[in-house]
Amino acid sequence: MIKPIVHDPMFLAQKSADAAPEDIQTAADLAETLAANKAECVGMAANMIGIRKRIIAFYDGENCTVMFNPEITEKSGEYEAEEGCLSLSGIRKTKRYNFITVSYRDKNFKKQSKKYFGWTAQIIQHEIDHCNGILI
Repeated sequence: MIKPIVHDPMFLAQKSADAAPEDIQTAADLAETLAANKAECVGMAANMIGIRKRIIAFYDGENCTVMFNPEITEKSGEYEAEEGCLSLSGIRKTKRYNFITVSYRDKNFKKQSKKYFGWTAQIIQHEIDHCNGILI
């Protein structure tokens, strides 16, 4: 189900709790809401739809990927980026890494680890920041 986007910075600044297998519907709602906002958004975290769980959804090319409990385990190639956010107005500067490795659980809650670079890595870092209550 497509959910409304949360714009309250006080809510968004709170850390999210770990996701569990019973949060699969939240992940489905998150992916559907991201698809509905595809024209202006390439990634979302569950807190953006009012659920403080560590779930992110993002586009890797044309494919939507959902991650439960993502954690960056390696990073390199620091650079300064400017980012916007569907939940917050304006553009802000932030530090990002060109190469990251992410440990996460997939939709079957199987542990995964994958390397990302460039634009996709930047999207993932932004969404993990949301999970950690970091506003950009």
